[in-house]
Amino acid sequence: MAFVEPVTLSERGITLVPLALEHESGLRAAAADGALWNIRVTSVPEPESTRKYIEDALAMRAAGNRFAFCVTNSDTGKVLGSTSYHDILPAVNRVEIGYTWYAKSVQRSHVNSTCKLLMMTHAFDVLGCNVVGWRTDNFNFASQAAIERLGAKKDGVIRGHALRRDGTIRDTVMYSMAQGEWPEARAQLLYLLDKPR
Repeated sequence: MAFVEPVTLSERGITLVPLALEHESGLRAAAADGALWNIRVTSVPEPESTRKYIEDALAMRAAGNRFAFCVTNSDTGKVLGSTSYHDILPAVNRVEIGYTWYAKSVQRSHVNSTCKLLMMTHAFDVLGCNVVGWRTDNFNFASQAAIERLGAKKDGVIRGHALRRDGTIRDTVMYSMAQGEWPEARAQLLYLLDKPR
């Protein structure tokens, strides 16, 4: 039995469904909304690589170290992006949340906060995680700010950690949240989501 079993998570008009090959055209359209693959510090698939992106995610799911979701609009079923649990460590009850990207038209909306609320609730309250982690490129300042708004703590920077798509080597900024920090973080996240925009 896998630590992260297939599950569909839904709230506030957003539904996370297990990523599947049937999402290929929707995922391609979401990535095209803003030509997101051109952003140097993300891992958004190029249009011709969308199927391979999904196949790689499914292979990682089979290996037990990543569980990818397709982010959809609950009412229309429109694909808005993708996000994943990854670096899944059942022995220490830890997952990381990442491989996250959204169509340009839904960025800076309630979508990311809702996805994080769904995933963190599932990780802490259902999976019983002791720690949830995040990692991002040292030059992805928008991602760092979004992670910090969740209440995650900066653990540090791993220098020379990974290759970017352009072949340069990135430093990786690591964040985490412990189980005991989750109740206050959840309260703050709900407050932000309920605040008039």
